[in-house]
Amino acid sequence: MRIVVINPGSTSTKLGVFQGTTPAALETLRHDSATLRAFASLMDQAPWRESLVRQWLMDQGVALEGVDAFMARGGLMAPVPSGVLAVDDAMLEDLRSCRFGAHASNLGAIIARRLAPEGVPVLTADPVVVDEMDPIARFSGHPDIVRRSIFHALNHKAVARRAAATLGKPVDALRLVVAHLGGGISVAAHRHGRVVDVNNALDGDGPFSPERSGGLPVAGVLAWCVQGLPMETIRRKVVGGGGLAAYLGTNNAQEAVSRMEAGDTQAAQVLGAMAYQVAKEIGAMAVVLEGQVDAIVLTGGLAACAPVVEGIRRQVAFLAPVMVFPGEDEMHALAEAAEAALTGKTPIMRYAAVRLDRPGASSPNNPRADGCQNPAPDA
Repeated sequence: MRIVVINPGSTSTKLGVFQGTTPAALETLRHDSATLRAFASLMDQAPWRESLVRQWLMDQGVALEGVDAFMARGGLMAPVPSGVLAVDDAMLEDLRSCRFGAHASNLGAIIARRLAPEGVPVLTADPVVVDEMDPIARFSGHPDIVRRSIFHALNHKAVARRAAATLGKPVDALRLVVAHLGGGISVAAHRHGRVVDVNNALDGDGPFSPERSGGLPVAGVLAWCVQGLPMETIRRKVVGGGGLAAYLGTNNAQEAVSRMEAGDTQAAQVLGAMAYQVAKEIGAMAVVLEGQVDAIVLTGGLAACAPVVEGIRRQVAFLAPVMVFPGEDEMHALAEAAEAALTGKTPIMRYAAVRLDRPGASSPNNPRADGCQNPAPDA
């Protein structure tokens, strides 16, 4: 089966052609920030990115009529169950309107649908809005604000399956704490295959990361507001300009490690604090699982960063064995999901039929539900 995978990011578009789950061609198209800023809105980028994808497929000798399925990275839409979803008109409407938030991943399904000849399946799998949270986990502390499930669902689910295979048990028989360590950090409690609690990795919750602030003391955020800072400036401090970027002036963890190894005490303290906060969040998720944890799984780009991993391991190893799967192979995970759907191993759900009505999912207090303005290039 020939599967085309389209994965738009804030400053890149990752593309792949797979024969089943074997990659035949992979490419990351980098987009200059100045070029992106020239577009008035996120949706204005769609025709341009589509033309780049078409040209790349032509260069690879891929005829659209010879593709068995198009698989797109999922964007910000209504909460959905985990699994494979057919891209339907209802999904496209929600992605185009950005009513649940603006992110480049919204463009994936839109581009895939425009490329696909009639009758060729267009799919997405485990988008960031997968929602399996227990009702008790939705309480924030005030009824006006409901905790939302926004996390690296695709990699969480794929890595949980890898951990289960390593342990020789089905994933639905395990209790895992999975931490995705990337530009954003999400730490989740996986109970028998369901993510029953997770920090919102996009909008300011949980540990700080290379470019996100994580949870901040509310009084400090209110002080920013009282100072009269524009909402976009405050959002930038939280997403894109927080974490390592704010403390060290770089969102590159390897650069921070190099500075630490060269004797930079500030870099050492900040990296240690990030590992400390991740470890605290892992401890909280172990409590969610009532202390019955089969394994703690570390993944994402920072899982290749030895000082961060060892800092986390030192504080959490008493809870359960620590497993490390560096990187995030989203392209392969999407191809696997497409193949499973095409061969009938996984059902294909219709978004219009399974989208969930969750309190707060697109409420006025959600700062990301702001239309399709261009998000920050590195958000």
